[in-house]
Amino acid sequence: MSTSPEHTHFGERQVRLDEKQGLVDDVFHKVADRYDVMNDLMSFGLHRVWKDIFAAKVHPSATRAFAHLDVAGGTGDVAFRIARAGGPRTRVTVADINADMLRVGAERASKRGLDERLTFVEANAEELPFGDGEFDAYTIAFGIRNVPRIEKALGEAFRVLRRGGRFLCLEFSHVDLPVLDRVYDAYSYTAIPAIGKVVAGDGAPYRYLVESIRKFPSADLFADMIAAAGFSRVDAVKLSGGVVAIHSGWKL
Repeated sequence: MSTSPEHTHFGERQVRLDEKQGLVDDVFHKVADRYDVMNDLMSFGLHRVWKDIFAAKVHPSATRAFAHLDVAGGTGDVAFRIARAGGPRTRVTVADINADMLRVGAERASKRGLDERLTFVEANAEELPFGDGEFDAYTIAFGIRNVPRIEKALGEAFRVLRRGGRFLCLEFSHVDLPVLDRVYDAYSYTAIPAIGKVVAGDGAPYRYLVESIRKFPSADLFADMIAAAGFSRVDAVKLSGGVVAIHSGWKL
């Protein structure tokens, strides 16, 4: 089904652009407290490997001040990795539109002794409350497909990065291996919602998350969107047969 300029996809449904953010917020309010447990179950722990590879690409400085922005990173998984990889002057700002996800992240940061190096900010990826050129690097993991206006979010990423700063996005992609693609589809549409119902008490949010993956652009098309936002040296690296891809671009 095609969309008009005033409409977008919420999973398989077509909704008004001004409705999508509220619907997405409701999904993550429901799953916040079990979000990381579900990630382990849904990916058989692979999300940890993907995030390790992803965060390692940031290369925060071990000696100088390094300001990092992790968007849609409420529970802190990526932010913790970057804070630990950097030196004592590395500071990570975690921005998320969902207060429940941020609450979980702040609690986890405190338990890990990282609360002094991390700041949690409730913010919309399309309208970030930060100055121009404020950050050395920007990451967003499994979040950009939930943004109603992806082009606006990419424009904001470009704006808040300094010259020489790097944009990195970890997102689900399109499986491109024969047989694996059919197995992956069958697992996604049947097992994941069922697991969500048992573990989180509601399978509907996980059906949306599966459907949102299918609506997200291919790695090549998304790379074109990143370049259109102004980024240079754009590339995409697929992992696990195309289940996910790491997208990169530089503000030069």
